Amino acid sequence: MRAMVLDKPAHPLQLRDVSKPRPGRGQLLVRVSACAVCRTDLHVVDDQLPNPKLPLILGHEIVGRVEEIGKQANSKFEIRNSKFQIGDRVGIPWLGWTDDNCAYCRSGRENLCDRARFTGYTIDGGYAEYTVADARYCFHLPDRYTDVEVAPLLCAGLIGYRSYRKTGDAWRLGIYGFGNAAHLIAQIALYEGRDLFVFTRPGDVATQNDAKKLGAVWAGGSDEMPSEKLDAAIIFASVGPLVPAALHALAKGGIVVCGGIHMSDIPSFPYADLWEERIITSVANLTRRDGEEFFALAPRVPVQTKMETFALEEANTALNRFRAGELKGTAVLTITG
Repeated sequence: MRAMVLDKPAHPLQLRDVSKPRPGRGQLLVRVSACAVCRTDLHVVDDQLPNPKLPLILGHEIVGRVEEIGKQANSKFEIRNSKFQIGDRVGIPWLGWTDDNCAYCRSGRENLCDRARFTGYTIDGGYAEYTVADARYCFHLPDRYTDVEVAPLLCAGLIGYRSYRKTGDAWRLGIYGFGNAAHLIAQIALYEGRDLFVFTRPGDVATQNDAKKLGAVWAGGSDEMPSEKLDAAIIFASVGPLVPAALHALAKGGIVVCGGIHMSDIPSFPYADLWEERIITSVANLTRRDGEEFFALAPRVPVQTKMETFALEEANTALNRFRAGELKGTAVLTITG
């Protein structure tokens, strides 16, 4: 099968003909139709995340069809009790495996499992014609969306949703960095009646106007203070100095949620900005419950995605344009046999 392979960080992906994977017990063989390109893919390629599997097939926003269900061991039982059947459309996210038995897993925090494996990072992913995935961590996808439309929801949507839920019942919600995840979650926040405040790069008037058209009550640069103090803020940009900026914009008891897997160093800030029970928290990965809740909610909003499509062999072009900030929507690789 064809695949785009990372041999070494800081080097371009290579188009290769590699062996088609075979599913083991509890796994699905999936014929990939679309795979969105995530900022985390850039972090892996740019050597900003440690110890990726090498060589590696990137990609963790995967949409495809089940072609085979693993038949090892007690195969009849496995097939009969699988939530998927041959031909089903399936979504494969970042969280690819956990031990399902540690203290974190047993307490509903499988996203913190010390032995967790991640699609497109420590497990081969979806920049390929086929991939295998643990059926327990795959999702059925809403019929409302095409393969290309739903692919960006599998990371920007899921991680964004977990970040959003950590804000609780915050009425005045700030979002720093108005990229793919922010645009998706802003739609849910507006649907649920929140007041939305959007922070962009200083001087990015076009994006600020887009946010206002979407429904934001205020939009400005990340160097500005909002028109009102915020009850919560989500930071989607991987820029550490935004943390004290967002903290300074919070009302008493507010929360800053850092929604990225990677962020530059956070500079020091006055304790007065943390005082009065303000909170800083991070979001690590996702849980299956996040996915089930999000995919039930997204079609009701309905959450709309913006995409630019690329052929599989154009993955390097998609990554380069992403890195340069030249995309007008989420890059989605379309895979044809």
